[in-house]
Amino acid sequence: MKLGVFTVLFGDRPFEEALDIISKAGLKTIELGTGGYPGNAHCKPEELLNDESKLRDFKKQIDLRGLEISSLSCHGNPLHPNREISNKHHEQFQNTVLLAEKLGVETITTFSGCPGESEFSKFPVWVTCPWPDDYSEVLEWQWNERVIPYWQEQSLFLKAHEVRVAIEPHPGFVVYNNETALRLRKECGNNIGVNFDPSHLFWQNMDPVNCIKEIAKENALYHFHAKDTAIDQQNTALNGVLDTKPYNDELNRSWIFRTVGYGQSIESWRKIISTLQLVGYKGAISIEHEDSLMSVQEGFSKSVSLLKEALIEEKVGEMWWA
Repeated sequence: MKLGVFTVLFGDRPFEEALDIISKAGLKTIELGTGGYPGNAHCKPEELLNDESKLRDFKKQIDLRGLEISSLSCHGNPLHPNREISNKHHEQFQNTVLLAEKLGVETITTFSGCPGESEFSKFPVWVTCPWPDDYSEVLEWQWNERVIPYWQEQSLFLKAHEVRVAIEPHPGFVVYNNETALRLRKECGNNIGVNFDPSHLFWQNMDPVNCIKEIAKENALYHFHAKDTAIDQQNTALNGVLDTKPYNDELNRSWIFRTVGYGQSIESWRKIISTLQLVGYKGAISIEHEDSLMSVQEGFSKSVSLLKEALIEEKVGEMWWA
C-alpha cells in the first residue's frame, strides 16, 4: 500500500506548489480532481486531451517528484434530473476516462449518482425507507429506468478504454453501502468497484473491517479514502443519525467529518489498515480532508503522521510473518 492524498485539499495552491508539499511530506500517490463536486483546480481534462505539450508537462511535474496518480476523481451526479447538471457531470466522467487512458491511470473515482422520483423531477430523491409504498416504487423506478441502464452503458465505455471506476458509497446517492455497491457491480459490470471511504460508514453504524472483507471477497476494492467521522452520542441519542443540519453546525449535529484518528480511535484505524493488508489491497491510502475543526495543513499533517505509523507497523508485521 502507498500513502497518498486527494489533492483538492490544496486546490487553492498552484499545481507545482501542491506537488512539492505532498512530496516533502513523503507521500507516494495523488488523487486528482477532474470535475464534478471536487472541481478540477489542478487537472483539466479538456485542456490536457487537446494539447499534447500540456499533457507532457503535466506528467513531467508529477514524475519529477517521484509521485504517481492513484486515481482521477470526477465525483458528480450523472443521474441528476436537471439535464444541465447531469450532462455536465456525464461529460466530465467520460473525459476523465479518456484522460486516464492517456495517462495510463487504471482507476477513476466518482459517485453512483441519484435520479429524481420520476420523469418530471427537478431534484434528486434519496430513498431511505420502504413505506409508504410510494418510496419502494420510486426506488424500483430509479434502479430499473435510470441507474442500471446508465451504468451498463458506462461499463462498456470503460471497457473500451481499459479503465475501471471506483464508486464511492455515499448517503444521498443510490450507492451508499455494501449492498447497493455490490448490486451495481452485479447488474452493470465487474469493471465497476468501490472507492472505500470509512467516514460515510461510521455514522451509518457499519463496521469498516467487515465491509472491507466483503468488498474484497468480490474483488471490488479499487481505491481507499482516509477520512474519519466523530459521533456525538448525546445528539444522536436525541435525533438519530439522519441529520440535515449544516456541516458547520458542529455543536448540534449528530456527527461530523474529522481528521483520521479524531473521530474513531487510533486502534480502529490500525485495524482498518491491517484488514486492508490482510485482504491483499495494494493500492493507495488517499487522505481526504473535510474536518471543519482543523485547518487543511493541520489535518493533513496529523493524518500523514498517524497513517505512516500504521503502515510502518503493518510492514514490520508482514516481515515478521514472512
